[in-house]
Amino acid sequence: MFRFADELGPFKIIHIYEPSVDLKAILVVDNIARGPALGGVRMAPDVSAEECFRLARAMTLKNAAADVPFGGGKLVIYGDPRMPQEKKIQKLRALASALRYTKEYIFAPDMGTDEFCMACVKDEIGRAVGLPCGAGGIPLDEVGATGWGLAKSTEVALQYCDFELNGARLVVQGFGAVGMHVARFLTNSGAVLVGVADSRGAVHNPDGLDVDALIRLKKEGKSVLDYPEGEKLDSNAVISIPCDIWIPAARPDIINESNVHLLSTKLIMEGANIPITEGAEKILYEAGILYVPDFIANAGGVICAASEYQGATRSAAFEAIEEKVRNNTALVLEAAKTKGILPREAAVQLAVERVKQAMEYRRWSTFSSAPDFS
Repeated sequence: MFRFADELGPFKIIHIYEPSVDLKAILVVDNIARGPALGGVRMAPDVSAEECFRLARAMTLKNAAADVPFGGGKLVIYGDPRMPQEKKIQKLRALASALRYTKEYIFAPDMGTDEFCMACVKDEIGRAVGLPCGAGGIPLDEVGATGWGLAKSTEVALQYCDFELNGARLVVQGFGAVGMHVARFLTNSGAVLVGVADSRGAVHNPDGLDVDALIRLKKEGKSVLDYPEGEKLDSNAVISIPCDIWIPAARPDIINESNVHLLSTKLIMEGANIPITEGAEKILYEAGILYVPDFIANAGGVICAASEYQGATRSAAFEAIEEKVRNNTALVLEAAKTKGILPREAAVQLAVERVKQAMEYRRWSTFSSAPDFS
C-alpha cells in the first residue's frame, strides 16, 4: 500500500471484511491537515484500492480547492449497487459499525449510495452527511448540489470560449444524480441537450431532448433508451456526439488516450471524479479544447455536505456553492491562461498550496492529534 505514498498522504488505508454480510470494503483517509476527511461511499463490483486512493486524493484536493475545513477520504464497497435495499443497508450498517472509532472519516453519499444509506450510517454512529430532509440534512442528490455547482462553473468557463450558453449543444454522459441536474440547470439557462447516456445506452437528437421527460424515465427506473424520440446508440457512442459542451458524469477514466480523439466538442466540464486520464487531458489541451478539472467543477456536492455538517440551511449552502465554485473556476482558468499550463496543473497548484499551508500548523503533517478532531 505504500506505493501510493507521497508528501501529502495517504494517512491510512483500512480494509474492512465481514463475511456474515458479504462485506468487503476499503477506506482511504488521505490527508486531514485541514480537518476530518469528508468523502463519499461508492459501491461497485469492480472497485479497487488504487481507485479508492485516487478518489481520496481527489477529495483532498477538492476540499482544499473549495476552501472548506475538511480533508480528503474515500470509502469503496465491493458489490452491485442494484442489490436489494435490505441487503445494501445491512452492509452499510455493518460498515459503519466497523468504522465507529475511525472518527477522522465522515460518511457521505456517492455512486451506488444515497441519502437513505447515510441516514442508516447516522443512526449507527452519528457521523454522516447528505442526509434526508427528515433526518435534518440537505439531500445532495435530491436538490442537485453538484449539478448546480457544475452549471455555475460552466458559466465562468464560457468566458474563455467563443460561444454562449444560450443555444449551446450539450451532451451528458451519465444521467444520474449529477447528470440529470446539471442538464436541467443548463437547459433552463438556454442550452440544448442533444445527447445523453446511462449504463444501458445512449440517445441522440440534434433537435434537442426533453430533460424533464428523461428525468421522469429515470425516476421510474427506466433507461434513457426508453425515450421515444432520437437515435438509440451504445453507451460509449456518446463520446462522439458533436456538441459544444460535453459533461462526463459517471465513472473514472471514461476518456483516455485511446478514445479522446473521438470527442467533438469545445468545452468539457468534468462532472464525475477523475473521468479523464491525465494523458487525455494533455491531448485535449494541445487540441485547443478547454476543460475544467473535476475537483474544481464538481465541488458543489462537497461544499453542500460541508455546509450541512456545519448546520447551514439549504439556501446558504447553494449561495456558498455558487460563490466558491465560480471563484475557483476563474482562479484556475486564469492561472492556466497566464502561465500557459494545463488547467489541472493550475488546479493542483491551488489546492496543494492550501493543503501544505494547513500542514505547517500541525505537529504531524498529514493529521492532527487533537482530541475530538472530528
